[in-house]
Amino acid sequence: MSRAFLIVMDSVGIGGAPDADRFFNDGRPDTGANTLGHIAQACASGQADQGRSGPLRLPHLDALGLGAAVTLASDAKPPGLGAQPQGLWGAATEISPGKDTPSGHWELAGVPVPWDWHYFTDKFESFPPDLVVKTCELAGTDGILGNCHASGTTILNELGDEHIRTGWPICYTSADSVFQIAAHETHFGLERLLRLCEALAPTLHAMKVGRVIARPFIGEDGAFTRTPNRRDFAIPAPAPTVLDWAHDAGRVTHAIGKIGDIFSHRGVRHLHKGKGDADLADHLVRLAGEAEEGSLTFANFVEFDSLYGHRRDIAGYARALEWFDGRVGEFLAHLRPGDLAIFTADHGNDPSWYGTDHTRERVPILGYAPGLPPRALGLRAFTDIAASIAAHLEIPAQGPGQSFFQRDRT
Repeated sequence: MSRAFLIVMDSVGIGGAPDADRFFNDGRPDTGANTLGHIAQACASGQADQGRSGPLRLPHLDALGLGAAVTLASDAKPPGLGAQPQGLWGAATEISPGKDTPSGHWELAGVPVPWDWHYFTDKFESFPPDLVVKTCELAGTDGILGNCHASGTTILNELGDEHIRTGWPICYTSADSVFQIAAHETHFGLERLLRLCEALAPTLHAMKVGRVIARPFIGEDGAFTRTPNRRDFAIPAPAPTVLDWAHDAGRVTHAIGKIGDIFSHRGVRHLHKGKGDADLADHLVRLAGEAEEGSLTFANFVEFDSLYGHRRDIAGYARALEWFDGRVGEFLAHLRPGDLAIFTADHGNDPSWYGTDHTRERVPILGYAPGLPPRALGLRAFTDIAASIAAHLEIPAQGPGQSFFQRDRT
């Protein structure tokens, strides 16, 4: 039986979204954003030489067709990425009304979002009073800290000491549909934080807020750092996803990274987590050698987004891409005849762009199957990826997508 691997390079967009003018960063439309294209340009012009140097080097991903996908999506020719494609390559366009993690992942998994997300748009006093009261009741505190839009690392420096002194949870949001709670693992308690977020989640989900995120941290006297014990309590997808299709067909499913949280652990048999993307890459390479026949492995690599995109760190993003490309080479070397691997992304997060939010972009489709000849896939829908995984695994697909292995979409 064939195996399938779906790998999401979180935020590695390639520009060209036709509706980018409807999405904004700091009041300016995302028209022209191009995460990969602008990183490649910065590298080639010597503007991303911190910890690395020269043009962007992604030999394995580029050989699959990454540079060609950027040009297809946005007409940009990314410097350093000009290989003749040796894999399945194309670009995908999202239709869901959001540029966030759940929207992108659900649609890649076959389920476009059928509603508009709720956002907390006020920069200060962001949350309605009844939600603040509910949070205090569940936390057992007289108040909350934050109640604003904030960077997760910045707000720890600003409010960490007061949090320890008062015991009040730090609550904040962003341009995403999200309610985040930061609390100290020792002074507040990790399990207490997780219980609080889990108890609040139904209230937020009823408002169509996509995620309640627990953000534990450690440290003392203003020197605070997040821990890897983050937990996302996401609203369940409104219909079965490719994970459910595989699970219901009796196939083994593996979720690497935050995939379990994004899909509310539905359709997931085995969960593989780690302290960072390096650990997750180890899991992916290991599963390339060990995963069961007929299985589906679904992975997310978040640090492109969380460490470099939101922080607008072009050089850091470039370093992460070059590191990941090396691990891609290891992974591909372990694949067997009959396997299919697809690399893609869920949205953009152009580190050269305005603001700190995600950017609305098309995403790459890079496929590799040992022995399968190169093929241009053209412009596709996000949901075509799930349909193609299902076709490869020979399981029923329930979503609107069209498999790459059927006639091409016009």
